[in-house]
Amino acid sequence: MSLRQITVLGECVADAFAEPASASNELALRVLPGGGPANTAVALARLGTPARFLARLSGDVFGRLFRAHLEASGVDLSSAVQAAEPSTLAVAELDLQGQAAFSFHAQNTADWQWTAEELARVDLSETSCVHTGSLALVREPGAAVVEDFLATAAPRASISIDPNVRPLLVHPETYRARLAHWCALADVLRLSEDDLELLLPGTPPEQACDIWHTAGARLVVITRGAEGAMASLDGERIQVPAVPTSVVDTVGAGDSFTAGLLHHLGARGLLGGRLTELRLDDVAEACRFAVRVAALTCSVAGPNPPWQSQLAQLATADGV
Repeated sequence: MSLRQITVLGECVADAFAEPASASNELALRVLPGGGPANTAVALARLGTPARFLARLSGDVFGRLFRAHLEASGVDLSSAVQAAEPSTLAVAELDLQGQAAFSFHAQNTADWQWTAEELARVDLSETSCVHTGSLALVREPGAAVVEDFLATAAPRASISIDPNVRPLLVHPETYRARLAHWCALADVLRLSEDDLELLLPGTPPEQACDIWHTAGARLVVITRGAEGAMASLDGERIQVPAVPTSVVDTVGAGDSFTAGLLHHLGARGLLGGRLTELRLDDVAEACRFAVRVAALTCSVAGPNPPWQSQLAQLATADGV
């Protein structure tokens, strides 16, 4: 079966990581292309899914880096907007466990300036799924335009949303106020344990899933780092363990998980509508694949998801 296109909409961010400098009064930064939606588009393309990225890419030094990175990974940028505004910069500090804390430089940058005219030109006739989330859904002035685009896309494509809450840039209350509306649009809601705690503090994952099912999301997946993932399909739940790996950092792991999940569902012809043919066994299989993709991403520095050939090598090594 030939894989149908997945369209990803959202930001591409310059992730800057501090490195040893030659003098005590200097700070050396290693800049890698990042941003949750961009990471997901790259991971999808590397896994073999035709991935189109709807982005507003600046012409500055970071924007040129983004474009080269995305194209080298096989991402279709034919619908990307050439933006006049500067790129968004995120400076990451890693703790001893490889977890990243970000500070953002994102005022009036290219990623948030979507207009209805820009998205009205997008042809979705070949798209089985539209994935978005993160800051593109909450940063004005473009957030409302993105929501309207999802509503337009929903009758013809599956909708996948990853809230990817960034409290340093947008107060969690903004996400909470919009989440029920997103669930009404979404077929797949993927989020992390940290997102859950920010969105519904103190709420058990099972109860949160039921809340989001009631709001409209058919499949909810909560990733739990080293504990794996929990998935809930209309209230039927499974737990999938993580794949052991030597963690360099966790940057991009959730995005890679989402890509693995959508790639696996798409490869089996389960995307393209309201997931009416989806069964719990399909979800379990897709999540087992997704945790492998995430594990390989954690084993290297930065948001650098694996290629399909690397997954094949891992499967061979594991005897799968």
